[in-house]
Amino acid sequence: MPKDSFARMKQRLLTILKEYSLKHKKIVLSSGKTSNFYLDVRLCSLRSEGAYLIAAIFLEMIKGEGITAVGGLTMGADPIVGAIAGLSFVQGIAINGFIVRKQEKKYGLQKLIEGPGLNAESRVLIVDDVVTTGLSTVKAIQAVEKTQAKIVRVIAVVNRLEGAIDNIAKCGFKLESIFTLKDFGRI
Repeated sequence: MPKDSFARMKQRLLTILKEYSLKHKKIVLSSGKTSNFYLDVRLCSLRSEGAYLIAAIFLEMIKGEGITAVGGLTMGADPIVGAIAGLSFVQGIAINGFIVRKQEKKYGLQKLIEGPGLNAESRVLIVDDVVTTGLSTVKAIQAVEKTQAKIVRVIAVVNRLEGAIDNIAKCGFKLESIFTLKDFGRI
């Protein structure tokens, strides 16, 4: 993909995120921290254009990595995983998706990870919508590590720059993101 096309896609995604996902209101985040704004990326990732742009950007970022599976902690990762899995098939790559539950299911097959099985041959991309402290992403990393799969990349749509990089680094991985809070200007 030409660099200018990639840059245009990122700019359009940022525009959509600002329009639909950025909410100016006091809110408690999953980390327990209080914020004067909220980024609900699902309001973008569940729109057809947003889903396409996120998936296309992620696929460009991991090009040539041999990724075979993509997943993350439910709910933020769910629409991203579906979009990447679908678009990867169209592009002839066929990356399977999986979802990490917040806790192991207490009935049925009692799974923590839903989707096609992961194993030592799997090359995994962990995704998240928004990271603050990164603890949700860490949960997904820890669940995947139990499967013996190789985590190749960890990427979020937006990094709020509030500790996620350090917390994910403690697990031995570098957090990347399409955007950081700085890309949203003054909030």
